[in-house]
Amino acid sequence: MRMKKRETGPGLAYDCNIIDIRDLDTEPLLECPSPEDNVLAILTRPGTNREALKRILARIAASAPAERGAALADLMTLAGLRELEDVIEEEIEQMPILDDIMDHKVLGRERKRGMELGGAEGQRGLILGLLSRRFGPVPDWAVKHLDSLSTAELEPIALRLLDAQSIEDLLGQP
Repeated sequence: MRMKKRETGPGLAYDCNIIDIRDLDTEPLLECPSPEDNVLAILTRPGTNREALKRILARIAASAPAERGAALADLMTLAGLRELEDVIEEEIEQMPILDDIMDHKVLGRERKRGMELGGAEGQRGLILGLLSRRFGPVPDWAVKHLDSLSTAELEPIALRLLDAQSIEDLLGQP
């Protein structure tokens, strides 16, 4: 780990114990009644097994509908750190309660819309980060322009980003 265990300064000395979450036991987090705690179990001991993932997904499926989407999104984000997205998607497909949500006329439509917006936000954030890294501070007009675009409109911009000579070249003049 790269974190310092000791921090000192004028009139200050602070020591702490740093614990790597990969060294923690998975079971206590899986036994917690909170889906949020269960989701954190994915970060413990590398190689979290399929049985643990099933338990986490079962807890999410049993949670209130309003909490389910956020918990699944959190699980997928953290699963990415352990390269377990494919395993989780396989298990989700086998859980009918989660499929029912996506098939529901209103909830499914809203969930799909949320996933689209989330995809656009993620793509927008990536583009802004790359623009900033390549060209320096991103002007307000460029941020506003990117905010107005859909996922489909952002995709070609992301692909052209490496070839652009300037932000203006990429997005057009303000």
